[in-house]
Amino acid sequence: MVDRRTFTTLLAGTLAAPRMSFGQGSAAKCVFYSAVGRELTCYAVDVRTATLTKQATVTTPSNIQYAWPHPSRRYLYVVSSNSGPTAPGAGGNTHVANAFTVDPASGALAPLGGPVTLASRPLHASVDGSGHFLLIAYNNPSRVTVHRIDSVGTIGEQVEQPGQLDTGIFAHQVRTTPDNSRVILVTRGNNAPTDNPPDPGSLKVFNFKDGVLTNLTAIAPEDGMHFGPRHLDFHPSKPFVYISIESQNQLAVYKIDGASGLSRDPLFVKNTLADPNSQLRQAAGPIHVSPDGRFVYVTNRAFWLTDFEGRKVFAGGENSVAVFAIDQATGEPTLIQHVDARSNYLRTFSIDPSGKLLVAASVWPMPMRDGTTLPAAVVLYRIGDDGKLTFLHKYDIDASPQKQQFWSGIVTLA
Repeated sequence: MVDRRTFTTLLAGTLAAPRMSFGQGSAAKCVFYSAVGRELTCYAVDVRTATLTKQATVTTPSNIQYAWPHPSRRYLYVVSSNSGPTAPGAGGNTHVANAFTVDPASGALAPLGGPVTLASRPLHASVDGSGHFLLIAYNNPSRVTVHRIDSVGTIGEQVEQPGQLDTGIFAHQVRTTPDNSRVILVTRGNNAPTDNPPDPGSLKVFNFKDGVLTNLTAIAPEDGMHFGPRHLDFHPSKPFVYISIESQNQLAVYKIDGASGLSRDPLFVKNTLADPNSQLRQAAGPIHVSPDGRFVYVTNRAFWLTDFEGRKVFAGGENSVAVFAIDQATGEPTLIQHVDARSNYLRTFSIDPSGKLLVAASVWPMPMRDGTTLPAAVVLYRIGDDGKLTFLHKYDIDASPQKQQFWSGIVTLA
């Protein structure tokens, strides 16, 4: 187990050890960003040696919730808030969106324009395929806004929406479809075993033109009461959408439909757990399709506490990455592996552009029954030609329940 002093030494040594510089003709193609509380740190990525080298850190006005790169790869958009699980018990009064320029050689970030004030906690953000609009999803109240992005990358005015939008309950992700004609708002609802009162989840599909959204359809199997979608990802070349169903620990596959946006019913539904009969509370997490479209990855998370000998400790459950092979003709995913998370609560992960390295980030440290604490970490896995993961190593991160590693991501440089 690595304590804080060892971690500091690690940063000064392994993470900060000399690497081949970006100016030596073998520049890194991507960087890794880790957001801990208000701080967003850039790491150079060496895919061949599977190492991260710490670069520079920028600070935002409040705790970072999510970030998304511009299609040009020249800008990064970051939303933050002092509300939500990164500030337990706080209602929050600082909710902002920030734009940063991305240095094409190092990935270093520099502020671009001032922070844009938002009305409530932004939980997710993405940029449309044209690079002209920033879309932001808010969980409470559940809603979505669209902001213009000007020609130099700064965040502009909010686009007025002419009609009442059906934005469901607890929006958790907003994405444009690959052809940029539709927007899908993933609304998680509240229908896990202990949610009270329970609320339905749904996939809200909108037409999208010039920044304007109009209601198209809503997908909510069983009226959404046993459907808690969290995140989705698109197959890079086929009309398949892969969705993690958080509260049911499932992976669902839908088909992109020209008329309604998505097929009314899923093509396939698969369980994500190694032990589907476990009575412990679980939650499916983020999901990503491999760059070549042959595999899909989704995390399983267990992060609840229980009383043990007068202490709050990990209640148990599965923290893992589930790996599925994708049938290219039908889109069907077949489970081929579960790999240990080596940490607690993998809230975010990403795959490098070559499809050879998966980097995951856990949110916080977890007290264990044996008296130790499992640190928050960045965990690196090698992706084999068969799609399976091999654990390589991890970097422990100085996070806490008050200063969580809430977002991370690999960003390709221009």
